[in-house]
Amino acid sequence: MKLYTTLVLVFCTTTIFCQDKPDYDPHQTFDPQFLNTPGNEYRSGNGAPGPMYWQNRADYTISCSLDTAKDEITGTVNITYTNNSPDKLNYLWLQLDQNTFTTKSRGHMSTPIGGSRFGNVAFEGGDSLHSVSVTEHGSTITPQYVITDTRMQIRLNEPLKPKGDKITIKIAYSFKIPPDGSDRTGITSTKNGKIYEIAQWYPRMEVYDDIQGWNTLPYLGAGEFYLEYGDFDYSVTVPANLIVTGSGQLQNPGEVLTHKEMDSLDKAKNSDRRVFIITANEVGNTSTRPKNSGILTWHYKMQQTRDVSWACSKAFIWDAAGVNLPDNKKSLAMSFYPVESASDSAWGRATEYLKFSMEFYSKTYYPFVYPCASNIAGSVNGMEYPGIIFCNMHDKGDNLFFVTTHEIGHNWFPMTVGSDERKYAWMDEGFNTFINIYSGENFNNGEYKGRQTIKRVINFMNNYKGSKPSMTYPDVIDSKDLAMLAYYKPAGGLRILREVVVGPQRFDYAFRTYIDRWAFKHPQPEDFFRTMNDATGEDLSWFWKEWFYENWKLDQSVDNVQYVNADPKQGVDITISNKQQMVMPVEIEIKEASGKTERVTIPVETWERSGTWTFHYNSTDMIQSVTIDPDHNLPDIDTSNNTWTAPTK
Repeated sequence: MKLYTTLVLVFCTTTIFCQDKPDYDPHQTFDPQFLNTPGNEYRSGNGAPGPMYWQNRADYTISCSLDTAKDEITGTVNITYTNNSPDKLNYLWLQLDQNTFTTKSRGHMSTPIGGSRFGNVAFEGGDSLHSVSVTEHGSTITPQYVITDTRMQIRLNEPLKPKGDKITIKIAYSFKIPPDGSDRTGITSTKNGKIYEIAQWYPRMEVYDDIQGWNTLPYLGAGEFYLEYGDFDYSVTVPANLIVTGSGQLQNPGEVLTHKEMDSLDKAKNSDRRVFIITANEVGNTSTRPKNSGILTWHYKMQQTRDVSWACSKAFIWDAAGVNLPDNKKSLAMSFYPVESASDSAWGRATEYLKFSMEFYSKTYYPFVYPCASNIAGSVNGMEYPGIIFCNMHDKGDNLFFVTTHEIGHNWFPMTVGSDERKYAWMDEGFNTFINIYSGENFNNGEYKGRQTIKRVINFMNNYKGSKPSMTYPDVIDSKDLAMLAYYKPAGGLRILREVVVGPQRFDYAFRTYIDRWAFKHPQPEDFFRTMNDATGEDLSWFWKEWFYENWKLDQSVDNVQYVNADPKQGVDITISNKQQMVMPVEIEIKEASGKTERVTIPVETWERSGTWTFHYNSTDMIQSVTIDPDHNLPDIDTSNNTWTAPTK
């Protein structure tokens, strides 16, 4: 889609005001009270973290083992939790996400009869807690705790003091792995063995923040995650014939890899083309393992992250390539997939897609922050965790490219910019779909260009019959509407904002400012809106309200064209109107009978006065046509009134 991004103001003096259309109220769109809450010491009015901004911290040491006969994980997690808040905490809240995978859970009971992608499919699992203890101020006790669905409250004998007090929580636990864990975790059968994709696999701290204190929304499936940052040290013990890959840096390659595999990895780090660590012909061979029986423990570390996940299988082909980051830094892109997926039209290009996306996003937005990233082929249709993503083993071509570039893009939103996915899906899915537009346009000379277009948004807004806006909790959005409300509408809006409203130069600077300000922090929607207003120099409150808080529609029209004193050489007065509650700046193409064509841009502030506007254009000949939005950049629901054409004689 061609986008017209140069806004040229060529109209003369505007002179005529008309009364509003009855279905357009400027005061609703240009609401002076919207986004008008004063900033404070924690969050400044300009959208930046305030001088006393704080957030708590959770550091994890985890060890677990996988029983492949029972498909069960048994583990122990030690959480060192730091209370940096100004509040004393009498209790702590943790997430037990596996508890959604029972037939009595809220997630199961709130899943429609017909099922959904993120529903629990009648699986009787859940976390079994074998022991719980806390160590505080040198004393270790067994605390009182209460489990409610996917949440656990630990009641402290002694409050956790504000501004830096620490506590250690130790939990021994186990759970059966759900074969279909809400399309986020699961088990896939292949001809060479099972693939395990393991996520939400340990008790995790809930976030305590300056907005509402403890954030304790239950895990129902569609809503994703809101997590504290910290350092992770974790070990996974599995049968010796399995290959494990996980978030972060492998600490003991000499114990779990062969010399050949380590040499191949070293070669891959400096290669722009994929290097095989395990080829299709080597899958399942004993030569790929440093020992042929028993168990091996894979030890990983990851710093300054909000989560970790892992995958394992004896069916993996493994290839890798180096990733070139800004300032001559390096990372590593790796893909793990079964022989069924190995064709050059499918997962044979997975590392190419991953490497490109990591380099593109690092150069355009913010450098990739982790030592490596893994792409796992399995049954999960697309899910992201820090440094590791799960994509479907049957994807190929543009489908595999876009699911790969989308899922790894989440390492920017929300893994680096730590937004609350449980409430605001658009802050990670929408932002990420937005940056995917540009990765698609730039990959391999435009090989997959054009798939992510504003046409999806236009079709959706034309046909959407519901009442929910994008600012709706994802768990209560109808499943048929989730893709548009969380992904495509926010992404389309940001593209319009960039290409039509403020222009790429100002938008890109403001967007990077937001990322820089909120990297490894917890932004709220208002922090994004205020940062964009501040850094672009525009009060875009009208846009944020109409696009994210409402489900208004856009319908702009050309109403009348009238020559001054019936003489085209004296100019023409053109009347346009805004018929629905959504507004946009107006780009108008004017063609004269002589062949002269010019474009006029009417600023959005015009609609702050009235729903109808007349402006003067210095014509030199008869007007042939007047067209609003000639490049079709806007989601106008009725294009039949966008063009005025001179009557034929």
